[in-house]
Amino acid sequence: MINDSVSGDLDRIDIKIVEALSADGRMPVTELARRVGLSKSPCQVRLRRLIDEGYILGFRAILDQAKLGRDHVAFAEVKLTDTREQALAAFNDAVRKVPEIEQCHMIAGSFDYLLKVRTNDIHAYRRVLGEVISNLPHVGSTSTHVSMQAVKDDSY
Repeated sequence: MINDSVSGDLDRIDIKIVEALSADGRMPVTELARRVGLSKSPCQVRLRRLIDEGYILGFRAILDQAKLGRDHVAFAEVKLTDTREQALAAFNDAVRKVPEIEQCHMIAGSFDYLLKVRTNDIHAYRRVLGEVISNLPHVGSTSTHVSMQAVKDDSY
């Protein structure tokens, strides 16, 4: 669902395009045009504008992580030893280079960052935690929460 504060920048057709593509990013333009009530060419023009203006950042395949042997998910709370801007930037840059870190969020609270880490199993996670995450710039301590089941995951 599109946030009301953003919907003022988009008309109802733009919103229909974004919502349809969020459900099926591989939808052919002809099908998208049919669903939003446009012919193909005007739909393509709107789609190109939504991409150019940054409303649509890209298209990607959604993978079955279990079939790929990467269904172990852990969340790591990270406390830094230094939270000045330069330290935060160094940590952020280093995190972006670690393929096992699927998400990284700066948190307001009792720790500084929350990392979503995806690995093959607990042994692989332990290795990534000990050899990679603990050695990221300015990491002081970590605490791990292992996911037992994803009840809702809107990234699909």
